[in-house]
Amino acid sequence: MAQATDRRWAAAALLALGIALRQTPAPAADALEKNFWLSGPRYEGVLPACEAALDTVAARFAQKESRFWNSDLRILGFDHVRQIAFSPWAEGTIPRRYCAAQALVSDGRRHAVYYAIGEDTGIIGASWGVEWCVVGFDRNWAFNPACLRARP
Repeated sequence: MAQATDRRWAAAALLALGIALRQTPAPAADALEKNFWLSGPRYEGVLPACEAALDTVAARFAQKESRFWNSDLRILGFDHVRQIAFSPWAEGTIPRRYCAAQALVSDGRRHAVYYAIGEDTGIIGASWGVEWCVVGFDRNWAFNPACLRARP
């Protein structure tokens, strides 16, 4: 019986402490945090050419089709590869190279491909990453309509 009462008092004390701590305003960043830890992004804007990401797009397309859509479709090749924009947004945003290409898919047809190469958007921000969309194969509608959201 005494243990149950002690537990109730401990729970009540923790609840009161939590409420008291929640009422105090958060302190502002000190001089060290402002000058060192909160320095902001340091982007260089150095990104590979559009052709550098084609193998990644083809591999991820095949993986997505196989894993999620039970399809054996593959990209057999690319042509008409071109850059359509470079960092079109406000200064200080993540530098991105927007590209477009035509892909020959194993279904025998050509499909437009739109992709963006972003600085420090790869795994854990260690290198550049790629976001891509193949028109006609955006089955989860992530970039709909017709991959419009994959373009600048």
